[in-house]
Amino acid sequence: MTTAQPLDVQPTPLALLLLGRESDPRSERGVECPGDLPAASDPDLVERARAAKAKLGSKVFVLGHHYQRDEVIEFADVTGDSFKLARDAAARPDAEYIVFCGVHFMAESADILTTEDQQVVLPDLAAGCSMADMATAEQVAECWDVLTEAGIADVTVPVSYMNSSADIKAFTGKHGGTICTSSNAERALNWAFEQGEKILFLPDQHLGRNTAVRDMGMSLDDCVLYNPHKPNGGLTTQELRAAKMILWRGHCSVHGRFSLDSVNDVRERIPGVNVLVHPECRHEVVAAADYVGSTEYIIKTLEAAPAGSKWAIGTELNLVRRLANRFADQGKEIVFLDKTVCFCSTMNRIDLPHLVWALESLADGKVVNRIEVDAEVASFSKLALERMLALP
Repeated sequence: MTTAQPLDVQPTPLALLLLGRESDPRSERGVECPGDLPAASDPDLVERARAAKAKLGSKVFVLGHHYQRDEVIEFADVTGDSFKLARDAAARPDAEYIVFCGVHFMAESADILTTEDQQVVLPDLAAGCSMADMATAEQVAECWDVLTEAGIADVTVPVSYMNSSADIKAFTGKHGGTICTSSNAERALNWAFEQGEKILFLPDQHLGRNTAVRDMGMSLDDCVLYNPHKPNGGLTTQELRAAKMILWRGHCSVHGRFSLDSVNDVRERIPGVNVLVHPECRHEVVAAADYVGSTEYIIKTLEAAPAGSKWAIGTELNLVRRLANRFADQGKEIVFLDKTVCFCSTMNRIDLPHLVWALESLADGKVVNRIEVDAEVASFSKLALERMLALP
């Protein structure tokens, strides 16, 4: 058994905040930032989870997102990012129950892509996503009215990040747009610009801006920020007409906390460190990083990294800790980009007690916390997802 490399984090008052009791003022939104995870689960829970899963056999398929706790990942049949897991669920039509250990929008996507005979379960219905919640159907409809009044709706193509609600995916499908992930965003934007002159990018401003500017060579002046809490999004008609990218004012509360100071500080503390961040980070952080990519890209980059290399990772801490443990025996030093700790509080709502309750309920023939997407919403959402799957 190897010894994990230290993550170089400090239990400061800002750091170890348990499941939303306080806010982190350094984040964009004052994100509720949980720190230390609860103590190791009761060993009886582990045995109960194993027994319930064994009793269900092939009837259940458990999906675990990369940001989940280790105690939950242990029982996942597959792990991955949100879209990979939804596709994995769709590839298992014989599984009667899909238990999605992630957040609400992910379970919705799994329900959309699986058959009518399959039932998707989310162990804790409070496991949402702050980013997805930053764009409601009513707000997006109002935005489209603003674009219509500005005379640009007919040349604007919506592109929605996978991290969005089924309602937003349905809006996107209904208006000729597509879904994207952090790994295929550039392909999605190129496709959208072949269909129209402008893009309405929902709901993560940073992924949209970073893809347009860093990957596609646009300028920051080509982008405007639509604020749904201001009249006309806080923009003039002239600004909307001049823009190529209309970015929704949304962001990931975990990735949004990383700052340029974080990058500068870790370079000073760890000479020769490679900075690897997710494209949901702020533009100035992405610009200062050595490597930028999706969760899967981060994992593959570390897999291919030479022994003895040093890495500071700008993504959710559960994954960073898991990777630090995994590669410790190869001498790879892996630290969290920021000196203070931030888990994804909603991801961490899926814990072993919730998973055991869901599995035992299913084993007893009772379906709990089923996620069902309205048929019309599912139809338009699936249209948008299929457009993404068809991207060259």
